[in-house]
Amino acid sequence: MKNDELCPCASGKTFGECCGPVLGGARKAETAVELMRARYSAYAVGDVKFLFASSGPEVRAEFDEKTTRDWSSSAQWQGLEVLATEKGGKDDEEGFVAFVAHYSANNQQCEHRERSYFKKIDGEWRFIDGTIETNAPYRRESPKVGRNDPCPCGSGKKYKKCCGKDK
Repeated sequence: MKNDELCPCASGKTFGECCGPVLGGARKAETAVELMRARYSAYAVGDVKFLFASSGPEVRAEFDEKTTRDWSSSAQWQGLEVLATEKGGKDDEEGFVAFVAHYSANNQQCEHRERSYFKKIDGEWRFIDGTIETNAPYRRESPKVGRNDPCPCGSGKKYKKCCGKDK
């Protein structure tokens, strides 16, 4: 990726002023969010070595380079959306970043939602663990109408013989 192109992390900055220097080793991520953005960009540009290097010991022990490379190259990365942060600043030792990674694979739009835990190890931010988050389950506003319940339209008939007839 060229330094004057927009950064894959969707920060609005160029790669050269955003994630490029972190991926290239010119400087270290100063915050957990900055490391999160650099890790997303590493997936987008296929920098599997950075993904390994920016991980904590437990993640490194389970790191599968081939699987990571395959996922990185098979997806079309479309941007990162940081939803929330907790700690993770320059002076903190740990922090959490909730995010949505947007990408497409197999001609299908996808999103990966996660709450990641970062920790400073020897003064450098590292990815330690992540919890995949799903959308909140659908909650009905009104009680569910059963087939044998009175129809909510007020006809006096059972739901299955009235408004639920075609369902």
